[in-house]
Amino acid sequence: MRLPYLRRTIALLAATTAAAGVVAGCSGEDQVPSIGYAVDTAVTSYNGGTAAGAASAQAVFGRVLTGFFYTGPDGQPVADTDTGTAKEVPGEAQTIQYRLNPRGVYSDGVPTSCDDLVFTWAARSGRFPGFESASTAGYEDIERVECQPGSKDGTVVFRPGKHYLPWRTLFGAGELMPAHVAAEAADVPDIVAAVQNDDRPALDRLAQFWNTGWNLEPGDLDITRFPASGPYRIESYGLEDGLVLVANERWWGETPATGRIVVYPKPADLAGRIEDGSAAVVDIGAGSLPEVNLDAYTVAQLPSRGIEQLVLNTGGVFESTAARRAFALCVPRQGLFDQLGRVTEAPEAGLGSGPSNSRTLQQDSLYYPAATGAAGPFAAGDVEGAQAALADAGKDGMVVRIGYLAPDARRSQTVSMIADACRAAGITVEDASTPDFTPARLREGAVDAVLGGSGGAQGPAGSLDGIAAIGGLRSGSGLNIGQFRNGRFDSITDQLAAEDNSTTQLNLLTEAENLLWAQLPSVPLFATPRTIAFSGGLDNGIAGPTRAGSGWNMDQWVLQR
Repeated sequence: MRLPYLRRTIALLAATTAAAGVVAGCSGEDQVPSIGYAVDTAVTSYNGGTAAGAASAQAVFGRVLTGFFYTGPDGQPVADTDTGTAKEVPGEAQTIQYRLNPRGVYSDGVPTSCDDLVFTWAARSGRFPGFESASTAGYEDIERVECQPGSKDGTVVFRPGKHYLPWRTLFGAGELMPAHVAAEAADVPDIVAAVQNDDRPALDRLAQFWNTGWNLEPGDLDITRFPASGPYRIESYGLEDGLVLVANERWWGETPATGRIVVYPKPADLAGRIEDGSAAVVDIGAGSLPEVNLDAYTVAQLPSRGIEQLVLNTGGVFESTAARRAFALCVPRQGLFDQLGRVTEAPEAGLGSGPSNSRTLQQDSLYYPAATGAAGPFAAGDVEGAQAALADAGKDGMVVRIGYLAPDARRSQTVSMIADACRAAGITVEDASTPDFTPARLREGAVDAVLGGSGGAQGPAGSLDGIAAIGGLRSGSGLNIGQFRNGRFDSITDQLAAEDNSTTQLNLLTEAENLLWAQLPSVPLFATPRTIAFSGGLDNGIAGPTRAGSGWNMDQWVLQR
């Protein structure tokens, strides 16, 4: 008899009964106060650990799938003690002790457990074939996760000689996935045993589910596959009605201030939702919808922790470094920043104060000025240099297709300005944006460059730790859509993850920047400018220009009517 299945069946019956009681008490959309949230990302996956989910799950599901830490509005990891506690403990190897909240339970009635940690680690460690992870950073350094199935306690032990300084980025919001759902779907009664025993047939089935089993498409959803561990759960997802999140009846923490959040992601008509008053919170790229009237909102124009950049395919027209250099030299980075990257609330120095000269370092980092000198030749656009590099590549011309998620007026203008600047060098730039665009099209060869954040992210992006930015350039990473491979860069990032000596850090960062400007897997432009707006009657709205978006505290939003 399979006890996990029996436990889940009982829990589902209980959850169905509880949900029926809630619906009976306040049936109908009009009887449940709601807040609309317009955000410029496509929601394609519930699983923030995959490349598809990494681009959206953080901004939408941070208060649906909670973790031990979440990304705060300044980009920093913040402990979420409702989920549980995590602390580093003494040991010969780096050891983190995780303790899940004893009251923690998914919205389907199944308790949270260390099984979730084991499954998330197995999927993201790179140790087990078949799992398509966004990034293995940190997880690959873990030797084992000690866990008794069903227990609230888990101990993470890192490999001998490894020390991962940003360990608070592990098992975070939007990325700690419900193991019991995968176990049932993959017919694996005991995930912990499957991982500990390296049961390859079972792990293969789990990998298949991890990769696509939590994909989201508007329409009918099998809600049983999407249980929540946070204050909200998914109720429905439709093109017209948006992604509807409702209060999780089994949430053990503070009750959400508003019982219903309606998320309007792309390809929804964001301009229409703003103009008709449906969206009380707006989180979009600055200048992406210039025709929208935001006079009824409190508006902030902020530099993001995400770095707007052109991620280049290292195959096709950009197979040679010389071809990538030719294109990078003709891109008018300073002009793009002056016209499209400036925001009113950026400081005179630091984040958002000028073109970004790094793909991985924030402009307000103490190391940034000293480490980014190699960007000098790529400042204002150099037609003659681009022509010479094109000749070095053995080309007398080149066509570059740039993709991004449409509509987006600022990115459209970016491509237009690059096309105008590069034409004289013999480089033809084409706008390859579509309303269903995904960064994966670069890997597929459908475009030659993606305009967006790290890993091609099209909406909210970035954090202080820069894990996604590094993952976007690391060999084998799911975020590395341009398929750049450089063993020395991988080695440097491994060293930086464990290095706390400032002089050594600066030397490694400088070497990394020199390497990236020489190899040119991408062309950084500027800190992505964000327009974040709250309607006049909304309380507790706090702008979050990071990968978590301004929905990072949506459970505290209150709309005065």
